[in-house]
Amino acid sequence: MAVSTRVHPFTNVFDTLSRDYLQGKEEVLRLSAIALLVGGHILVEDLPGLGKTTVALALAGITGLSFGRVQCTSDLLPSDITGLSIFNREEGHFSFQPGPIFNNIVLVDEINRAMPRTQSAMLEAMEERRVTIEGVTHALPDPFMVFATQNPSDQSGTFLLPESQLDRFLICTGIGYPAEQLERQIIAGGGVRDRLAGLVPLITSDEIMAARKDVQAVYLSEKVLTYIHNLVLATRSHELILTGLSTRAAINLVQAAKAAAFLAGRDYVAPDDVKKCVAAVCAHRLVMRNDMTTTDRGGVIRTIIAALALPLA
Repeated sequence: MAVSTRVHPFTNVFDTLSRDYLQGKEEVLRLSAIALLVGGHILVEDLPGLGKTTVALALAGITGLSFGRVQCTSDLLPSDITGLSIFNREEGHFSFQPGPIFNNIVLVDEINRAMPRTQSAMLEAMEERRVTIEGVTHALPDPFMVFATQNPSDQSGTFLLPESQLDRFLICTGIGYPAEQLERQIIAGGGVRDRLAGLVPLITSDEIMAARKDVQAVYLSEKVLTYIHNLVLATRSHELILTGLSTRAAINLVQAAKAAAFLAGRDYVAPDDVKKCVAAVCAHRLVMRNDMTTTDRGGVIRTIIAALALPLA
């Protein structure tokens, strides 16, 4: 298979963000790019004040996609997300008022502060790319991506996301504290929110959709497919794991690995592409025998893949 070295405009977009606006957040930007390239959703879990919302705002600004925001609270209703029908007295009929879910990129801030009933309102939107309101189905725009954030579950006023909800997220990751010198620069500069307001889009919706087709065409060899399948099987027999990876998780890992290869300028998936995605795609889907954070689960999944034999060229 010939190696492609073509740099897609999509790659330049995220290089610009990491270089000029969001230094130190290269990994979460790379994972956000992967999610957008395969039509998946991303969940970013970390402490407040580390830039989760800023990443979502930058993503919308640099792509020029429409942006909606939901600030989750305990009294948030499903209709606050999806919209509702309002009776128009002058015209004598109900008219639908779409909610923030009808945008290309939807920031669902602190999703685990919403009640489970409201969280479940996101399921149809995330899985089917549509919402049904009062018996009427409304299609969501394409591209469509949910960028959700959540605080650590030990903080007050949070509700754990059920496994069925977590499984809708292609990627779950964190941000972490910036390096010491970089943090000093950020503090001195006062943040980048004001600068983000002036972001000029560097890519169009049509280019994003075209890039998705290129990702789908990335070659996956039988040997790398076997490598991924062996990983999935290993999680189902691991002593620390109660419920291993599902078939859907394996499909998502293949999609993410293809996107990682695309961003690297290649037209085939290498084992390193799988390794770079495996924790973010798979860790949050595991049901462990003992309580573990997503980070701890990521360590388990990395240990498993490190023990697997690499596919021979």
